[in-house]
Amino acid sequence: MKAFRILLKNELKMSLRGMDMLIFAVIMPIVVLIILGVVFGQKPAFEGAEYSYLDQSFGALCSIAICAGGVMGLPLVISDYRSKQILKRYQVTPIKPSLVLMAEVAMYVIYAVISLLSLFFVAACFFGFQMRGSFGLFLIGYFLVMISMFSIGMMVGGIAKNSKIAGVIASALYFPMFVFSGATLPYEVMPDAMQKIVNVLPLTQGIKILKNTTLGLPIENVTGAVIFMLLIAIICSMIGMKYFRWE
Repeated sequence: MKAFRILLKNELKMSLRGMDMLIFAVIMPIVVLIILGVVFGQKPAFEGAEYSYLDQSFGALCSIAICAGGVMGLPLVISDYRSKQILKRYQVTPIKPSLVLMAEVAMYVIYAVISLLSLFFVAACFFGFQMRGSFGLFLIGYFLVMISMFSIGMMVGGIAKNSKIAGVIASALYFPMFVFSGATLPYEVMPDAMQKIVNVLPLTQGIKILKNTTLGLPIENVTGAVIFMLLIAIICSMIGMKYFRWE
């Protein structure tokens, strides 16, 4: 346990020096939240709506940190450590390479939690945000998004030979989800044909759950969405474990 704490502390220090994850996982969602709050305030999301555009977007903003850490940050670090033979060197030390991976996952979980708490604080204190639904159900949805995004990241990190290949694969997965899953462009304004296409993205299903639990609205086909996200997590984890190499 002591070795894990030391590894986690060191990984956090190195990550903060680079500033990439702090910017994309924590600062950027807050900046987007502030822009939405200043531009739209507490204006209804649409005519007759009982909730604001900011309230509607809160769940999507929370997902940005998870997606950034799980799909972009995690595979890049894993593949970089492999290509530099850092994981191989750990195999001849008392510290197991798997402990390094656990520390990496824990670090991105910390980023996601900090982002969630920061977004809730800023939205509630400065823009009148209220959690209209069950906070417990919201956390369950948040956890589902986390395990599905992290499993994708572990899969990419497992199959990519180096950080360049991991960056290409991660970008090809991250940016379509970031743009079309509802995190930036609202799902409701998309044409029906596009909605059917983006429904295959796990982040789309996760954002639907987070948004509806935030607003206290019923979730259409919630069982199907949960099963779909769990299947993504299981399949990606199995692929990642099958093809993962320490060197």
